[in-house]
Amino acid sequence: MSLTPQEQFKKFLETSKEVLILIPENPSGDAVGSAWALYHFLEHKNILPTIAFSNHLNQKYNFLPRPERLMTEISGARDFVLSFDTTRNKIIGLREEKTGDHFNIYVTPEKGSVDPRDFSFILAKFKYDLVVVIDCPDLEKLGRLYTQNTDLFFEVPVVNIDHRSDNDNFGQINLVNVTASSASEILMETLQSLDAEEIGKNIATCLLTGLISATDSFQKKNTTPKALSLAANLMDKGADQQEIIRWLYKTQPLHILKLWGRVMAKINWDEESQLIWSGVTVEDFVQSRSKPEDLRLIIEKLEENYSEGKIFMVAYNDTPDSAVAIIKTASMDEMKKIYPQLDGDIKVGMLELKFDRGDLPEVGKALAEKIKKIITS
Repeated sequence: MSLTPQEQFKKFLETSKEVLILIPENPSGDAVGSAWALYHFLEHKNILPTIAFSNHLNQKYNFLPRPERLMTEISGARDFVLSFDTTRNKIIGLREEKTGDHFNIYVTPEKGSVDPRDFSFILAKFKYDLVVVIDCPDLEKLGRLYTQNTDLFFEVPVVNIDHRSDNDNFGQINLVNVTASSASEILMETLQSLDAEEIGKNIATCLLTGLISATDSFQKKNTTPKALSLAANLMDKGADQQEIIRWLYKTQPLHILKLWGRVMAKINWDEESQLIWSGVTVEDFVQSRSKPEDLRLIIEKLEENYSEGKIFMVAYNDTPDSAVAIIKTASMDEMKKIYPQLDGDIKVGMLELKFDRGDLPEVGKALAEKIKKIITS
């Protein structure tokens, strides 16, 4: 009799010491809640977890119990081994030295010199026993975490947790349920089957955050009776629904809402570069009683509301005859490609550019053209 995917997952965890949890480069609340919940569950089971995703984390998730091992690059995943065959000549000494940009290793043989034929380079096994990919229909959605570490997905077993109908079933274990409301729902049921007693307040808060985010606070059509039942169970375990909603959908100050309305009235979309941008005049600031420092929050709201966009920009007049543009990318790959080729300053993950002209539509068009050339070059 064959094992169910949940039973297979349990069997893998029983022999795992280190687990890598991966989520998309621009993670949803469902992905964040699920990943954080699994992280804390594995810690309780004395398994060492690490979460990786290649982007910045939205501040609205700051209330969740933050994992200690959170990476934007998969680093130190495997060792590079220098191997010596000591059958004919033993090694009696070893020292290392760093000189400038060089790291030197000195090997002292017992007799004579080391025969090059006794020396070889070996890539060690990855240190992770299991990779868990959450809320990804395919591996490409992981961005550079996948493209820069393709060997990892061939050499280490992959668990795929998702609820999308277009999921590629790329894992050795596929916890994919298209009738579920979210990855959080699938993970909640899985963790209950593994060890329901381990789901305490912190894990319950993470899972309920994922459920609320995926269902838009239980307003979307994907809200199933099972999702509502699981949500009630999570609240029984200590998750505070109202606190989660306050963080995810907290009411913005009136001046931010006024500024947001003015930005939305002048929104522009460039399909070729997938650039979403708008302009803010001095009058917009005066009428909304806002200031340029508020534009970073506006750009984050643009990113949240336009999932098809990859680059987000707001240009504003700092004086009637000059302008500043603030640019944010949806992924680190685009950031690395675009930012170095535009002459500006990077501040908290966003690029600021100065212009000696005040015509915002012209500034926006010029930057859109420049970005298109960078992307297509």
